[in-house]
Amino acid sequence: IGDGAPAGNYGYTNSGYSVYEEENERLTESLRTKVSAIKSLSIEIGTEVKNQNKMLSEMDNDFDSTGGLLGATMGRLRVLSRGSQTKLLCYMMLFALFVFFVIYWIIKLR
Repeated sequence: IGDGAPAGNYGYTNSGYSVYEEENERLTESLRTKVSAIKSLSIEIGTEVKNQNKMLSEMDNDFDSTGGLLGATMGRLRVLSRGSQTKLLCYMMLFALFVFFVIYWIIKLR
């Protein structure tokens, strides 16, 4: 090297080069720590997403079965409503009377 600098340090002074090197090492370690934290966080997010998808799938199955049950009940109500109006009125009166007695019994026990 032609300008009088020693051949081993390529023109950098020892003190300046080591300061930059130490700062680079510190920043590299900081970056490594942050990348590790982001990696573990992304793994936890992936696990949580899998659990949430499983729960949503189970809820979907539950809603499907409930929809089938509700459809069957509505079908029975249609059949009941097609019958004579006297039968329907009788069933409704018996149900209302039953509810009245249940409420009366609950209030009486207090």
